[in-house]
Amino acid sequence: MGKRILTFIIIILAVSAHAQTLEECQQAAEKNYPVVKRYDLIGRTTELTVSNLQKEWLPRITASAQATYQNAVAAWPESIKSVYQRMGLDMKGLKKDQYKVGIDVQQTLYDGGVISSQKRIARQEGKLQEVQNDVNQYQLRQRVNEMYFSLLLLNEQIRLNDDVKALLLSSEKKLAAMVKGGTAATSDYENVMAERLGAEQQNSSLKAQQQMLQRLLSVFCGMEVNHLQKPKPVEVSTTTNNRPELSMFDCQIKLVEAKEKALNARLMPKLGLFAQGYYGYPGYNIFEDMMDRKWTLNGIVGIKMSWDLSAFYTHKNDRERLNMERKMAENAREVFLFNSRLDEIQHTEDVDRYQKMVQADEEIITLRTNVRKAAESKLAHGIIDVNSLLREINNENAAKAQQAIHEIDMLKEMYNLKYTNNE
Repeated sequence: MGKRILTFIIIILAVSAHAQTLEECQQAAEKNYPVVKRYDLIGRTTELTVSNLQKEWLPRITASAQATYQNAVAAWPESIKSVYQRMGLDMKGLKKDQYKVGIDVQQTLYDGGVISSQKRIARQEGKLQEVQNDVNQYQLRQRVNEMYFSLLLLNEQIRLNDDVKALLLSSEKKLAAMVKGGTAATSDYENVMAERLGAEQQNSSLKAQQQMLQRLLSVFCGMEVNHLQKPKPVEVSTTTNNRPELSMFDCQIKLVEAKEKALNARLMPKLGLFAQGYYGYPGYNIFEDMMDRKWTLNGIVGIKMSWDLSAFYTHKNDRERLNMERKMAENAREVFLFNSRLDEIQHTEDVDRYQKMVQADEEIITLRTNVRKAAESKLAHGIIDVNSLLREINNENAAKAQQAIHEIDMLKEMYNLKYTNNE
């Protein structure tokens, strides 16, 4: 039982100590960001729209009921009415109050391609919304990159600050011994102590910033981010661009093409069947109803062709408007590629610049470290004062800080270049 508990504790510690990579944070942020829920909503909305359009082929059924009173109705001329009366027939004529309860059925046989074109538009609009969602999701990477590399830089600054504190504490202990031995002044000891306390104060400020940024990144990713793994340098190809924005522009152009087909479908005639029936008074047989005032069943079926010629009035302007939409999408793609190329050049140049700086930083740190060690030796022998030692310690720390900044900035520019080309 004890072994099981120990194994469980080891597993928990291993999991908690796992360092999150940049890719893991980006994937977690994409899954955690609320916009991911739109994919399901877009898909369901598109299917409902297409399903509703498909139902346009079903018969259109309209039920109606009406009651009317007319000031005049069809009636027999008095001369004919008197003839019928002499024959013993009472020709009443139509009643002024009339009633009707009926059903009207319309069935489309040919719509010129309107329904199918509307379904294509609905599907293309759904696809465009999904790609726009991809663009929003992809832009999260840039935000994660900013927080991730900023947090890495803070971690490096805290580590360097800890090194400086250790150096100052070591010098402080040596000076304390020298003060007791009468070989150093108390002011020198207090000067180093004040410098160490200042470093501790700076450390507290850096850790507060680290905690704040760590919480932001954790909330953004939807997971606890405790340890970050420094990304490895990457080589990015600058010959291809796979950004989702390019797919969005393609979808916009395809949507314009679908609208053009729908525009042509509006010019075509429509063909359909119809059926009308009602129960009421009067019916289609007016003469019968003039003699016998009773409700009857009446019906009519037929085929109908309609052609809305007014669609030709605006067809040319509508086509030109869609052509403008296509050109706007193409222009937006050109602008995006142009700006992406500029970003690519800038990131590439920055990577080269930081690589050269990092190479020079190694030599500078080596020299600064040698000078600092020599200053410590000189202080121990009373050749220099404490201020000279502190200056060399700060110079060494500044050189190490510059190296850390250059390394993080170089990695950041590499991954920004990767982001620019979606690799």
